[in-house]
Amino acid sequence: MFQRTTAQSKIAGLRKRVRIVRGGTSSSKTFSIIPLLIDYAVKNPNVEISVVAESIPHLRRGAIRDFLKIMDMVGMYDPNKWNKSTLTYQFSNGAFVEFFSADQPDKLRGARRDVLFINECNNIEWESYYQLAIRTRRFIYLDYNPVTEFWVDTELVSDPDSDMVVLTYKDNEALDASIVTEIEKARDKAATSSYWANWWRVYGLGEIGNLEGVIFNNWKTIDQIPPEARLLGLGVDFGFTNDPTAIVEIYQYDNQRILNQIVYRTGMINSDIAKQLPDHIRVYADSAEPKSIEEIRRYGKQIKGVTKGKDSINFGIQLMQGQEYLVTSQSVELIKELRGYCWDTDKGGNRMNLPTGTHHAIDAVRYFEMESLNTNYGKYDIR
Repeated sequence: MFQRTTAQSKIAGLRKRVRIVRGGTSSSKTFSIIPLLIDYAVKNPNVEISVVAESIPHLRRGAIRDFLKIMDMVGMYDPNKWNKSTLTYQFSNGAFVEFFSADQPDKLRGARRDVLFINECNNIEWESYYQLAIRTRRFIYLDYNPVTEFWVDTELVSDPDSDMVVLTYKDNEALDASIVTEIEKARDKAATSSYWANWWRVYGLGEIGNLEGVIFNNWKTIDQIPPEARLLGLGVDFGFTNDPTAIVEIYQYDNQRILNQIVYRTGMINSDIAKQLPDHIRVYADSAEPKSIEEIRRYGKQIKGVTKGKDSINFGIQLMQGQEYLVTSQSVELIKELRGYCWDTDKGGNRMNLPTGTHHAIDAVRYFEMESLNTNYGKYDIR
């Protein structure tokens, strides 16, 4: 059963053309906006609604999944009205909801619409937003986590045609108690770590954060892997119950590396991991799991534990900082990690030589790069 929350009531109270929904983690921003869009579609025949995010994989794992789930929860979903190819749902009254990504220029400058919703709008450029906004007749929803100041703050918040609401996890009464407990752990950590203080400010309180000290800024996204790109190998970071297993492909292309995340999930046993690895391609993994490495090798895979030494994490980071990376848009979790991987600071605000933030996919890349970019690389070659 669909539960109405404080978050949805607050968002429903927005009335101006641009409706800004800023919030922390688990505040149900997207899950609260989508029912309002569905209700608007049902009550307004032939209305045209566009839901946009930075990439199609991002949409599939977020807004599309939520839309289909809510439609099913309220007993309205008809599989015959959902077009998987065009990512469009057609209602009986002629209204429709379409999903597309901001990396499709023809869509940005294409047809007009009545209603626009940009999910996690801080991940798209101002120009992309503006092209969409000037083609929207009625109103616009924008939602985001306020990791740092961006164009919503500089261009829209003070605009008389804009309304804004700030949400936190406390506005989501449907949230499981165990998740609430996990979120609130960050409040205690915030007293001793600038990373957690910033995390709590952004994801706990929904306040604008500060991403000073981001470790990697030498990357940008691409939609497809060019045919000329050459697969060098893969990196693996093992996980199981709480932490995901991450597998990332590394390609060489035009003096750049391309990173393509192919796996990021929990519950994988070694036979599952082996099925994801191609034959006759070198793979590097965390040497702390020698038993897993040996078992995967027995499946015929050319996998080896990364050679570690003193300060191997920082050594690997330095190697990666010396490269230029292209990251495929489907690598959703890797992109999130790259955006939030920062140098920690002590209580006095001084930077420590210690990275902090989620880094499972980053570690997978680092393992491969430590071997392939190391000047002693030939010593460890397994081809």
